[in-house]
Amino acid sequence: QVQLAESGGGLVQAGGSLRLSCAASGRTFSSYTTAWFRQPPGKEREFVAAFRGSDGSTPYADSVKGRFTISRDNAKNTVYLQMNTLKPEDTAVYYCAAWFGNLPVSSMNFPNNYNYWGQGTQVTVSS
Repeated sequence: QVQLAESGGGLVQAGGSLRLSCAASGRTFSSYTTAWFRQPPGKEREFVAAFRGSDGSTPYADSVKGRFTISRDNAKNTVYLQMNTLKPEDTAVYYCAAWFGNLPVSSMNFPNNYNYWGQGTQVTVSS
């Protein structure tokens, strides 16, 4: 069993930066595929980025490529999402997710493939 807890959300102006953290407890992170999803107001949950432990593969959604960076510190059992050059359309609740094992890259963007979720952290970007 794994518990995930996100932190680092908040209010930021467009062009600013935030770093989200997701701390895991219960099992070591190194054997997991971990990901960030987000849910904008009134919209469905969408993929942001993922990290596969076996080879460090890090696919990104096109909308965040070049601006966001996912990373993981297995010693701290924590996954991060560094968000730069934020835009108002990045406003959403951001969720951390994990699955025990190595998902194919083509499957990492589907929320149904993850069975552990955090409670979410709000990110609001003002224009």
